[in-house]
Amino acid sequence: MPHRFSTKSIADAWPFAAPPRRAVFKCGSNLLSTAHGTLDEQRIAALAADVAAIHAAGTQIIIVSSGAVAAGMGDVGEAIRPQQLPRLQGLAAIGQCRLMTAWRESFAPHAMHVAQVLLTRDDLEDRRRYLNFQYTLDALLAMNAIPVINENDTVITEELSVGDNDMLSAITAAKMSADLLVILTDIDGLYTAHPSKDESARLIPVVEEFTAELEALGQGPGSKVGRGGMHTKVAAAKHATHYGVATVIANGRSPGIVREVFSGDFTGTLFLPSVKGRSRGSARGHWISMRRPKGSVVIDDGARRALLENGKSLLPVGVVEVRGTFAHGDTIAIVDAQGTEIARGLASFSSADTDLIKGMKAACIADVLGTEPQYDEIVHRDNLELR
Repeated sequence: MPHRFSTKSIADAWPFAAPPRRAVFKCGSNLLSTAHGTLDEQRIAALAADVAAIHAAGTQIIIVSSGAVAAGMGDVGEAIRPQQLPRLQGLAAIGQCRLMTAWRESFAPHAMHVAQVLLTRDDLEDRRRYLNFQYTLDALLAMNAIPVINENDTVITEELSVGDNDMLSAITAAKMSADLLVILTDIDGLYTAHPSKDESARLIPVVEEFTAELEALGQGPGSKVGRGGMHTKVAAAKHATHYGVATVIANGRSPGIVREVFSGDFTGTLFLPSVKGRSRGSARGHWISMRRPKGSVVIDDGARRALLENGKSLLPVGVVEVRGTFAHGDTIAIVDAQGTEIARGLASFSSADTDLIKGMKAACIADVLGTEPQYDEIVHRDNLELR
């Protein structure tokens, strides 16, 4: 295996001495579908049995389940995922009923309840609804129920979409301070090349840090029944590990894979939590980080060092360019001179006012704007989250 990837084995790198306290499982559309595109209820039952055993051993479980559109496609006899949004929404509405029935009936023999949770991006971007999401999941876990989360495909548009359930599972894992995210798919993990196109491709067992080269390995199209691909899973792993959540990509079609993962000895890819992992207690920071920015500011090297090395706020003097249109309180991206987004934050000024005061010292703001400002900072440190 090329030296640029970790040579550790999963068993040697496994970060848990005891079973994880809380875990999120993501089950993809391909995994939960038969070769004919219908919902694979036998696989759901097998996964539920293994998850129930893990739960009985003391780990709280949250499931993020794709499959509503695929289930709808099976019910109406459609072989290829359509492109028209109304058609997709209709299939999701048909299939969501079957999907949740399958999960409910699969957990029933284990005397476990399941709870349906449907979300859109608005639910995550609105501060109050974002917090209510956590409160609801906390209540369900306290009742020993299994939350089954899905994006609300019946009403989403591009603007309302989280993007894919891989990222939704990573957001959930970070938000709920999970110890482990397990992304179950129909491939063994992340390879050094596309395994169906390159005979020399090798499975990467452990990822210790993310590089541009590693992230490029995940590029590729989605499936005929799902939206995601390996690139969305790698992006999800990056998000989760950034917030201290160990992440696994493994083949959910492998019998007993759930138990094997929890033993720390399995075939797959383990992404270790970042050594720079952010505080688990920073729910506000996580909320800021996953909101879509309305605009951006480009900063100089001095401001970059102040943010990354010294934990400072972003002052007007460090801003060299304003891009896009945003209002006070909107989320903005903070970009360095090389074009890399290094942080996101809540803007203290509109884009128009920021453009007027960029490059200036705080003492000049009142003279330029004609009024005494409420803030001296473009983004206060309490409203800023590093990427």
